[in-house]
Amino acid sequence: MSMAPLVLSGHLKDLGGGFTVRRLLPAVQCKSVGPFLFFDHFGPVTVQPTDEYDVRPHPHIGLATVTYLFSGAILHRDSLGSVQQIEPGAINWMTAGRGIVHSERRPLALASQSYVNHGIQLWSALPLGQEDCPPSFTHTPASAIAQRSVGDATVRVLIGSAFGVTSPVAAMLSTLYLDVQLPPQGVLELPALAQEMAVYPVDAAVRLDRQPLAEHTMAVLPPDASARLQAGATGARLMVIGGAPLDAPRHMWWNFVSSSKDRIVQAAHDWETDQMGQVPGDTERIPLPAHRFKP
Repeated sequence: MSMAPLVLSGHLKDLGGGFTVRRLLPAVQCKSVGPFLFFDHFGPVTVQPTDEYDVRPHPHIGLATVTYLFSGAILHRDSLGSVQQIEPGAINWMTAGRGIVHSERRPLALASQSYVNHGIQLWSALPLGQEDCPPSFTHTPASAIAQRSVGDATVRVLIGSAFGVTSPVAAMLSTLYLDVQLPPQGVLELPALAQEMAVYPVDAAVRLDRQPLAEHTMAVLPPDASARLQAGATGARLMVIGGAPLDAPRHMWWNFVSSSKDRIVQAAHDWETDQMGQVPGDTERIPLPAHRFKP
């Protein structure tokens, strides 16, 4: 008898200014899926000119952020001097490594407009030997991401390899990330593309192996499992994440990830004493949380 998937409902998290995200990972029942330690679904939210949804400069260590938009735009700037407008369909991969500071703000061209922001931000662990690697930022435009028809589905291979397609995005660990669109009643037979996989319906409920799976819930499949996905009357968009199991447990506190608790303590000290760099021309910063990390 096959095991049932673990279904995570997530929780809502206010990032400030009324900007709310749905956080699926980490969860008490599941800390990671493949290399992914963190899964936030934001929007769709209509951003008005008076809204304060900008994310001020803040630091990261030991992880890579992976940002993907369905609609809208975000201006990424970081302490390396990178300036990149994040647009729908592109993959933006920021390797924090030993430390980086970045901001995510409204693009200047949209300052006086209303627009809809909608997307996913993931955090990927870095390999044990590269947690303190040099930081970097890579933008892969939407035009460079291959898509293909698989059964009834249209599949964009954002990271990793699937269905004969390999993404140009360079990941450091075994990683799978797919954007799947199904037409009304459409079916996708999803093979075991990775040891660990999870499915997240973005905008409509689906049937997973003929059992209902509500939108905004994540089904973590049993190890090495395949799945049959079927959309309902409106069709559905799904994200599939996965990869090999993590090479070792990770500690997470605030924006920091490390296999070492002492490294997180050091990063907190470095941010508090302004030793992690700055986003050029941006003097704002998000302070450390009042509740400090206890190693």
